[in-house]
Amino acid sequence: MTTTTARPAPTTEPTGERPAVAVRHVLARIGRYTFLCAVLGFFALPLLWLATAPFDDSPTIAASLPDFTLDNFRALLDNPYALKSLLNSVYLAGGTAALVVTFAALAAYALSRVRMPGRDALLYGLLLLSSIVTGTATMVPLFELAFRLNLIDSRLGVILILSGGLLPAAIFILKDFMDSTPTSYEESARVFGASPLQIMWHIVVPVVRPGLATVGVWAVANVWGNFLVPFLLLRGPDKAPAAVIMYTLYTEGGQADLRLLSTFSLLYSLPVALMFVFVSSRYGFRFHGGIKR
Repeated sequence: MTTTTARPAPTTEPTGERPAVAVRHVLARIGRYTFLCAVLGFFALPLLWLATAPFDDSPTIAASLPDFTLDNFRALLDNPYALKSLLNSVYLAGGTAALVVTFAALAAYALSRVRMPGRDALLYGLLLLSSIVTGTATMVPLFELAFRLNLIDSRLGVILILSGGLLPAAIFILKDFMDSTPTSYEESARVFGASPLQIMWHIVVPVVRPGLATVGVWAVANVWGNFLVPFLLLRGPDKAPAAVIMYTLYTEGGQADLRLLSTFSLLYSLPVALMFVFVSSRYGFRFHGGIKR
């Protein structure tokens, strides 16, 4: 005797529902992409002006097709402080980033590995104070300190002051990377007689390299656009960075010289943009603790 099992009848959807759902899905996607294109266009307009105005014979505040010329770059080269200010910015940003990355890595490693009472409170306290007490509020005591230490009109004084302001946040960022690194490699190296600095350089640094790159880019970006500290501490224009020299590209009436200002702004933006592209292509800026996934 053969038995047959009853199969459930297939459910059928109304023929009009499926096309309606597909149409709504397509319309939603079109609306989403239209909104994203509008937002990107809004933020891209200043970049479009920055890309076209330096090559325009008579640029205006509106982005337009330029009358191609290189006279703006020749006029900028006639300024005795323009290109030198870019080198000064590289010197200040590079020196500050080197100090911040070095000392922040050492401090973060110590705070991550050494257990002491009040460690987290100290770290959060430094971060909180550095966020509340901004550079503008501390300029009077910092200027007095730089004067007493004979650091006025000194690039080293600017580097030290900027490094001190960036260190608390850099230590806070790197400590998370240090906490996420495995300690088994360090214990193995310690068994074979490696010193703490050797462990730090040969084991910890290669693992937390994405975090060091993040802090380095962040420090360079902060110093590159800093105007107040170099403006107050550096007296001569031959030592001034690009952020200060850009302030001088105005006419005697106080109006911006768009030819020089746009050209100098393009040269001023390129180093940081190239650095970001390089580090982003190398590490991707997708970090999870100290290990890149």
